[in-house]
Amino acid sequence: MMHWQTTRFRIDLTRPQVMGIVNVTPDSFSDGGRHASTAAAIAHCEQLLAEGADMLDIGGESTRPGSLPVSVDEELARVLPVLDAALALGCPVSIDTRSAEVMAAVLARGADIVNDINALQAPGALDAVAAHPRCGVCLMHMRGTPESMQQRPQYADVVDEVAAFLREREAVLLARGIDPERIAFDPGIGFGKSVAHNIELLRRQRELLAKLGPDRPLLVGWSRKSTLGAITGRDVNQRLVASVVAALAAVHSGARIVRVHDVAATVDALKVWQAAGLLTG
Repeated sequence: MMHWQTTRFRIDLTRPQVMGIVNVTPDSFSDGGRHASTAAAIAHCEQLLAEGADMLDIGGESTRPGSLPVSVDEELARVLPVLDAALALGCPVSIDTRSAEVMAAVLARGADIVNDINALQAPGALDAVAAHPRCGVCLMHMRGTPESMQQRPQYADVVDEVAAFLREREAVLLARGIDPERIAFDPGIGFGKSVAHNIELLRRQRELLAKLGPDRPLLVGWSRKSTLGAITGRDVNQRLVASVVAALAAVHSGARIVRVHDVAATVDALKVWQAAGLLTG
């Protein structure tokens, strides 16, 4: 049985988990500004849980293609009040950050998971997570930085290279004494990858999982991504159906956590697939 150990919860991944996105930013690619105030973000947390989210992922810095970093003080000012409220809601709370200072601050506050697009490569990031006895961590693959990642990304074999990077980062964490049950992986859909690369990662996701090793939880975020727009011709706010289908496809091919904006629709779709016996681990 697969689990993800986090600060307050040992999450049973037998049933796929839905992670609801809470962007406390003015400039995220899909919903920038909609939940930028503390009150609006907290209300959104409550709404996502009412819609069936299993966990929340709170982010205070946009990482859309071309985005620029924000200061630590600004990121903390956005995130900490929302984190404090979310921790009282009875669900695992993840903080989406690549800043070691933010990681240390939110873990001290009680955050359950650090979700890092930079896979703990920033100075001090590994130290912040290794110093914590139980927190969960998600290591994501990204080629380049958000500012530069979509400038003609190239791979000889995207599945091989993503798997090799994630295994290398895992080895670094294990060498620091971090329990493997604390670690999840994210292939980084849309982060330094072309449309073809993203589709290849979905098509060969089971192969990717085999390369990562047995019982390694995969977290996947397809929600409203530009590749879905390229496939469907739909604007970012018209990609609900495509996002749900991509989430189902990811789960069908072994993903244990899907990170989504549209929680209610994703939860309903997973319930139908489960009732039909189509959910496979």
